[in-house]
Amino acid sequence: MSFVHLCVHSEYSVVKGIVRLNQLIERTKALGMTAVALTDHVNMFAAIKFFNAARAQGIKPIFGCELWIQWEGDLQPSRTIIWCQNNQGYQNISILISKAYLLGANQNNQWVLPESSLTPELAEGLFACVGGQGCQLRTQVIQQSTNTLKLKINQMKRYFPDRLLMGVCALGFETEHHENEELVALAATETIPVVALNDVCFLKEEDFEAHEARICIEQGRVLADASRPKNFTREQYFKSPEAMRSCFEQWPDVIENTERLAQCCNVWFEFSEHFLPDFPIESGLSLEAHFRQTAHSGLTQRLKALTHRDDHLSDSTYFERLDIECDTIIKMGFCGYFLIVSDFIAWAKSSGIPVGPGRGSGAGSLVAYVLNITDIDPLAYDLLFERFLNPERVSMPDFDIDFCMEGRNRVIEYVSERYGRDNVSQIITFGTMAARAVVRDVGRVLSHPYGFVDQLAKLVPMDLGMTLSRAMEQEPLLLERYQSSSEVAELIDLALKLEGVIRGVGKHAGGVVIAPRPLQTFTPIYCETPESSLVSQFDKDDIESIGLVKFDFLGLKTLTIIDWTVQMIRSNHPEVENFDINTIRLDDETAFKLLQSGQTTAVFQLESRGMKDLIIRLQPDSFEEIVALVALFRPGPLQAGMVDDYIDRKHGRKAVTYPDPCLVDILKPTYGVILYQEQVMQIAQVFSGYTLGGADLLRRAMGKKKIEAMAKQRAIFVEGAVSRGHEATLATQLFDLIEKFAGYGFNKSHSVAYALLSYQTLFLKAHYPSEFMACALSADMDHTDKVLRLVQATQSLGIKVLPPNVNASQYRFSVERKGVLIYGLGAIKGLGQQVSEDIVKMRKDRPYQDLSDLIHRLNEVKVNRKTLECLVRSGALDSIIPHRASAFASIDMALAQADQFKRDAAQGQTSLFDVISPVGEASIQGFNYVQVKPWREWHQLKEEKIALGLYLTGHPISSLRTAVSSVGVIPIDAVKTQEQYVIGLVTGLRVMQGRRGQSMGFATIEDETGSLDVALFRDAFHHFRAHMVVDQCVMVKGVVSQDALGQGLRMQADWVTPWSTYLESHVQQLKITLDQSHITTETLNRLKSAFKVAEMGPTRVVFLYHQPQASAQVDAGQAWQVTVSDALLEQLMDIEGVLDTAIVLSPHPIKITDA
Repeated sequence: MSFVHLCVHSEYSVVKGIVRLNQLIERTKALGMTAVALTDHVNMFAAIKFFNAARAQGIKPIFGCELWIQWEGDLQPSRTIIWCQNNQGYQNISILISKAYLLGANQNNQWVLPESSLTPELAEGLFACVGGQGCQLRTQVIQQSTNTLKLKINQMKRYFPDRLLMGVCALGFETEHHENEELVALAATETIPVVALNDVCFLKEEDFEAHEARICIEQGRVLADASRPKNFTREQYFKSPEAMRSCFEQWPDVIENTERLAQCCNVWFEFSEHFLPDFPIESGLSLEAHFRQTAHSGLTQRLKALTHRDDHLSDSTYFERLDIECDTIIKMGFCGYFLIVSDFIAWAKSSGIPVGPGRGSGAGSLVAYVLNITDIDPLAYDLLFERFLNPERVSMPDFDIDFCMEGRNRVIEYVSERYGRDNVSQIITFGTMAARAVVRDVGRVLSHPYGFVDQLAKLVPMDLGMTLSRAMEQEPLLLERYQSSSEVAELIDLALKLEGVIRGVGKHAGGVVIAPRPLQTFTPIYCETPESSLVSQFDKDDIESIGLVKFDFLGLKTLTIIDWTVQMIRSNHPEVENFDINTIRLDDETAFKLLQSGQTTAVFQLESRGMKDLIIRLQPDSFEEIVALVALFRPGPLQAGMVDDYIDRKHGRKAVTYPDPCLVDILKPTYGVILYQEQVMQIAQVFSGYTLGGADLLRRAMGKKKIEAMAKQRAIFVEGAVSRGHEATLATQLFDLIEKFAGYGFNKSHSVAYALLSYQTLFLKAHYPSEFMACALSADMDHTDKVLRLVQATQSLGIKVLPPNVNASQYRFSVERKGVLIYGLGAIKGLGQQVSEDIVKMRKDRPYQDLSDLIHRLNEVKVNRKTLECLVRSGALDSIIPHRASAFASIDMALAQADQFKRDAAQGQTSLFDVISPVGEASIQGFNYVQVKPWREWHQLKEEKIALGLYLTGHPISSLRTAVSSVGVIPIDAVKTQEQYVIGLVTGLRVMQGRRGQSMGFATIEDETGSLDVALFRDAFHHFRAHMVVDQCVMVKGVVSQDALGQGLRMQADWVTPWSTYLESHVQQLKITLDQSHITTETLNRLKSAFKVAEMGPTRVVFLYHQPQASAQVDAGQAWQVTVSDALLEQLMDIEGVLDTAIVLSPHPIKITDA
C-alpha cells in the first residue's frame, strides 16, 4: 500500500514552509503518490490554487490546516492538524480558522483558537490529529500519568468522537522515538488510528539551508548564530513512500493509515455558480422591475441635463439602447450588482466624496451612465455595451470605481454597514521575495558586510518583474562575480531558491467582496488583529473563481487633487464661489494651448517625458484627440508604427485611407487607423454582419492569438463579408489588418473616462495654475522626488515657491498670493502631520515671536529636539530667528528653559513676566540666542536638503559657477548642439540593456539653471558608471544633440569625473580672504593645522588681507602648496577670521583622464 503525505507546509504558510504548489504536485506525481494534503499554518490561502493544480495532474487534493488550539486545562496551546472529510468539513474549517483570527489571541506569531470557540457542530466533517510535532500531548505523554492522558483524549473526542487520529513523526529530534512509542501505546489503548507525519516544510533535502535562511530572514537572525532556535531538521523534506516506510518499519500500519484517511477525504469545488449579494428593495417591486424603473428614471434625468448632443442621438435612440442593455442585464441576473454599485456611489457623492467618471469597459454601458455609476455618455463617444457585458459569453460584470484617496475607506465602511459586516471584506494579496530584496536578505543572514551585499544588490536591474536569472543575463558584471567568487555564488544560489517565495500578506489596493451570507462559509477570514478590517483568505482570482463578486474601490490621487483645487479656487476666487469642475467646456482654448506646449507635468496621464514628446508632435486640438493620446501612448502602438502613422495622417503628411467605404464612419475619427478595440468590433459588425456580442468574441480571440480560434473566426468573418457583397480577397486582407491592430487596440471606454480626468486637470492648470500646483504638491509631499519635479514645473510657470514658514505655512502647500506658493509644513521631512497641524493651530491668535515662544506654545505637544532641527534646517523659522546656525545652536538651551518654566508653573511659581504679559502670550521674552557664525551657503543648502529633500533657496553649483566658467564649463540652460562641458549634481540614473545585451546608462544631472539627460553607451558606461552616483557633483564632457523626437537636448557623454577628483589636479590657486580685524593667534594656529593635515599638492595658496583702509595679497609660497579638496575648503570656512575662499582653475584645457 502506498503512502500519502498528510502534513505539508507550502510557501503560503508564510515563513514555515517554502514548498511551491506546482512543484509539490509535480513531486507527488513523480514519486508515484496519488494524493497529497496541504496543511498550512492557520490558513487556507492556497486552497483553490491547490485544488486546481492537483486536479490538473490527476492528484487528489486533501484539504487541511495546522490549528493551534488552547485546550482547557493546558498552559500552552497545542498544535492540531485538521483535515476536511467533506464539503461540510470545508465550511467548518473555514469558520474555525476565521474564529482563530477574530476571537483568538496571537501568541508568538501563532493565532490560537480557544476551545470555547470549538463546538461539536463545527467539528462535523473534520478529522483531527494530535501527537505531531508541537502538540502538547507529545510532551505530556512523558510527564503525566496514563489517566491524565486518557482524560485529555476524551476531552478531544467530545468534538471528534470517531474522527480523532494520533500522529507520529521521524524528524530526528532527540526524544522523538520514545515519545512515538508512548503515543502509539496510548492510541492502542484508546482505539485511535495512528498516521505517519513528516511535517514537510521544503521539497528536497538539499533545500534545508534555504528553509533555514527563510526562518532567519523572518526572525532577523543570521545562520551563524549558535544561540538561535533550531526548530526544524533536515528530515522535513517531501520523502518518497519508500523512505517513509523505512522510517516506520516498527509500525507499518501508520503508513497504510495515511492512504485510508486520504480515501475518506473528499472535497469538491464547483466553479459554475455565482453568489450575488442581495440588494434591499423597499418599493414592493420585484428586483427586475425596480431595476428597470430606476434606469428609465435615471435616463430621463440625464437627458434633461444634456446641453449638447449630436443630431442623430434622439431620445428614442437612448431609450432603445437602454432597453437592450436592461434586457441583457436582467437575463444574466445582474440587476442587484448594478443597483449595489449605484447605491454606494450615490452615498459617496452625497457624502462629499469625489468619484471618478468611470474606468475600464464599464464606461460603455448606458445603464451605468443613467444609474450615475459613470459620468460618460456612451452614445456620444460610440462606446459599446457588449465590450463590458457580452450576452454571448456569460461572465461577471466588473466595475472598477475610483474614489478620492481620503474618502475611499469611508465608502468601504458604508458598504460593510449596509450589507452586513460578516458579509463584506477586503481581499488578500501576497507579497513575494523580489530579486533585489532577496539578495539583500540572504546576504544579511549569511553575515556578509552591508557594503558587499549592497554593491551586489545594485547590480540587479530595477526593471519591473526582474528575476535573478534575467539579471545575470543582462548584467555582465553580476555574472562575472557569480562565476569568479564562491561567496557570491553561494549567496546567489541560496537567493535563487527563495526568490519569488511568499514574504507576507497584504490587502488588495481596492478589492472588496460582498457575499449574500457570512463570508466564512465561502472563504476563511484573515485579519492582522481582531479589531482590524476583515480580509478574505482567497485572493481576487480565487474569490471570483468560487463565484463571489469582487468590487474594486480604488483610491485615485487625481480625484483628491481635483477636489482640493476646486475647494481652493472657491475660497481664493469669490467670483467663482460655485465653480463646478463637471460643467466646464471640453473645448477650452487656453487649456489646449497649454497642452500643445507640452507643459503637462501634474496633468493626469499626460505628464511623462515620452507623453510630452508625443503631445508636441501630435498637437492635439480636441477632446477626442486627448482620448487618442491615452490609447496611443503604449508600447504596442509606439513600436508598431501606429503613432507615427496617426500623426502623419493628422498633419497631412500621409493620405488618410480606408479599407472599404463602409468603414469610413468607424475610422474617420482616428484618420483611418484602427486604434480602439471598439473599432474592431464595429468593423466586424458592419463589414461581416457579426452581432456585437460575436464581435467581442472575435476581439478576445485576436487578443489571445489562439490559432484554432483564429482560424474559426477567419472563416466566419470571410463568409459573413461575402454574404454582404464583399470580395473574399478583400475580406481576408481586412481580417489580416484588424488581426494585426487588434493586439494593439485599446479599450476606448477606458480612454474616454480617463481622458476626461486628464482634461479636467489640464483645465485647472491652465486657468488656476497656482491653486492646482499647490494641491498637486500637497498630494505628493511624502515623495521627495515628485516634489522636486513639481517644484521645478511650478517655477517654470513663473510661480514662486517660498520656503516653509511657521507663521504663514499650512500643513499642505498653499497659495500666499497670485503667482506665489508657500511650502507646506507637512513636506518637511521628520516633522509629521500632528506637529505641523499644531503649529498652525497654536498661531491662530498671534504669530510666533522667536524660538523660545514657539517651544513654549507647543510645549503641550511635547516638541522635541528632532522637530526643532527639522524646522531650523528647512528655513521654517527664518522669520523669527537671527539665522539658522544660531537657532540650531540654541535648541538645547531653549528646550531647557521651556522645561524649567513648565516645572515652575506646576509648582505655582510665577515671574514678573507672567504679571505683565497679556493672557496667552509667552512668559519667556527676548530670548538670547547662542552667538555663532552663520552657516555658509553650501552648509545651509546641505541642511536644507536634509529637511526638504531638495535645494529650494539656492543650489550648490552656484558657488562653483565663477571658477568653472573660466575653463569653458557652461550652465545647463546654455548648452547648444555641439561638444560641451557641464557640471552638475547627479539626480538619477537608469541602467538599461541594449538590443545586443550591452549595458548603458541614462543619468540626469542638474545645476542651478536646469537639468540635462546624459547618455552613457558601451565603453563610456563601463568606464564612468561608478561616478554617476546620485547627489554626487560631476564634470561631464560630451556631444549635445536633439533627442530622438527632436523636442529636447541630450548629451552623449564620453568623459565623466567627480568634481572632488577634478579639484585635486586642476586648481591653480586657492585664495583665502581674511578679515584683519578678526585674526588672532587661534586663527593662525588653525590655518597652520588645516594645511599641515592636508595633502601636499600643486595648488598655490594666496592670502588676501582686508582692512578698512587697505588690502594686501600674499603668496604663501611653495611650503604651503596643497591638494584642494571639499574637506579642506569646509575646514577653512569654519575658522574665525576667514571671510571667504575661492579657487582659480588652471587656464589650460581640461585634462581628460579616466579618473
